[in-house]
Formats: sequence, structure tokens, C-alpha cells
Amino acid sequence: MKGFYPEGKAREAADRQPERLTPAYLAEAVTRHQILEAPAVLCDEEHNMTVDLGCMRGVIRREDGAIGIAEGQTRDIALLSRVGKSVCFTVTALKTDEKGELYALLSRKEAQEQFRAYLENEMRPGDVLDARVTRLESFGAFCDIGCGLVALLPIDAISVSRISHPSDRFFPGQDIRVVLRQIAPDGKITVSHKELLGTWEENAALFSQRQTVSGVIRSVEEYGVFVELTPNLAGLAEPFESAKVGQWAGVYIKSILPEKMKIKLIVIDSFDDNRRLPMHYFFDGDHIDRFAYSPPQSEKEIVTLF
Repeated sequence: MKGFYPEGKAREAADRQPERLTPAYLAEAVTRHQILEAPAVLCDEEHNMTVDLGCMRGVIRREDGAIGIAEGQTRDIALLSRVGKSVCFTVTALKTDEKGELYALLSRKEAQEQFRAYLENEMRPGDVLDARVTRLESFGAFCDIGCGLVALLPIDAISVSRISHPSDRFFPGQDIRVVLRQIAPDGKITVSHKELLGTWEENAALFSQRQTVSGVIRSVEEYGVFVELTPNLAGLAEPFESAKVGQWAGVYIKSILPEKMKIKLIVIDSFDDNRRLPMHYFFDGDHIDRFAYSPPQSEKEIVTLF
């Protein structure tokens, strides 16, 4: 994706910058408008950031800290929260301070504007992006999809199997893949995730009748217990008295019914465990136009169109 990465991931990419920045390299980066990355080490009382470039210090003035900061559309916490972490930026000038020491003026905002222009002009709904989870809320996960530009991943787009909170699936700092859903006129970006986790058939093929496997209890109802076997596959077990939401369960697979898109289970035991169910991406391409979750023989059709 043209060398754009979530902050913190860019320095891992060999095509982004050399292992060690030098004054000569930074001077060339000014004319190239090249996006670089380095750790922010301080934010002063006026919310200007100091960046450790190795060979010199860099300064990101508050108004250049992020898209929308100067207009009041982005809160200053977006700057404060980057201290101790990597930030993306362009080099706008090399200056000399009152002590005669060379320093670099940087712009995180310009890096974000480059990425936003690429998103709007080169990408379309259904394109797959690398992302890094930055914050979890009850309604969804916020993800850095490039240069600190944040997109919302709504909770109902995280997986087919329903979860009570995004923390059931993710943790801050986790690297994931997402599908671009929409760039709204107000600039807000939304993405999806469940389309990368496989169809019903792909997930059901991991299991067989008469196996005993483990899963996470996601719902306890009068008529039975819903147990998540993978993030995109859940089955219904017969009622089990001690079952509680969030527990793990050992379950016996009675039957797998593609035409009804159902897996019937029997709970053998339930127990506490703080593990997350592992995720597996079945789709590793760059673009999805149509995702059909339901099997062809199913009585119900579940499709996502981008």
C-alpha cells in the first residue's frame, strides 16, 4: 500500500527509512516530502512534541501534530498519548536553535494528509489494510490504519460470532487486518473485519462430528448455550446449569448442518480461563467485492457487499 503503515509498524518495514537517520538524509527528506518515523519523547505545556531522531531532536508543533488539531476537531489527547511511542512525520525544515544546535521541524499532520489523499484517490471500499488497534470502547475498536489516521471498527463488524465488548477479541497495540468500508463526507473512516475470518463452510471444515473441542461461552439462554468455536463460528448446546458467559467450555459436536448453518453441541464442562480464542485470516488478498458467509445450500443467505 504505497509504503503507508500504522504508527509503530513503519520502522519495521525496510522500505520506509534507514536504520540510522543522519543530517544529510533528513535534509534530502525535506525536498522529497518523505514520511519517516521515530519515537516521541516529550510533549511540552503547549503540546509541542519532541521527537528523538538519533542524530538530532525533532519538533512537531501542536498545529502540525494531527489533522484537525488546529481546528479543534481533534482533541489534544491524540498528541499526549503518543509520548513514548513512535510517530510518523515529514521533515519540513532543518533549523538552528539559540544554542547553535541543529534541529528538525517535523509535521505529523502532513504525513496524515498524504495518506488521506491516497485513501481518497487510490483506494475504494473492499480494499484490505494493515491496522493497529489503538483504543477499545463498548461500541467498537479504534484502529490506526496509517500514519496515525484513525478508523472505527464497529463491534458488529469485528466477527460473525457476537461479543459483549471488543476486548473479547482485541487488545491495544494488536496488529490486525481490516477492510475499508466507508470514508464519510465529514472525514470519518469506518472499516470491517469479519469478512477476513472465513465463511461458515471454511470455519466448519475445521471440525468434525463426534469430536470434543473447546470454545468460549458467548450467551446463556433458557433454551441453550451458545459456544463460539472460532471468531466466525458458534454452535448451540443444550442447557448447562453452571455455564456462564465468558467461560470456556469443553463441548461434544453432535451434528454439523450446512443447510441450516447450525452446529449442535453438548457441553461437557465449563471453566474459567482468560485466554482469547485465536484468530485466523482465511482471506489474504488485497480486495473484497463480495463476501458470502452462508453456504450455497443454506436456507438463509448472509452476504456483505462493498
